[in-house]
Amino acid sequence: MDIEWFKPAAFVGSIVYALLGVVVFWLCFIIIDKITPYDLWAEIVEKHNRALALVVAAMCLGISIIVAAAIHG
Repeated sequence: MDIEWFKPAAFVGSIVYALLGVVVFWLCFIIIDKITPYDLWAEIVEKHNRALALVVAAMCLGISIIVAAAIHG
């Protein structure tokens, strides 16, 4: 029985791809935050805009799925 995930090269590769995915996700979020006409963080946190929070959450899930699919191959 071959345990592929237990090999150090596979583990390090997984960590590198996870970090790369997080960086790409944050870059996409920053770009989307810059192209919107208002500050997303202030609107969600300070004004408690739940509708916008749901839209941003859906956007985050979408970006995450795209990044994961691109990294996975």
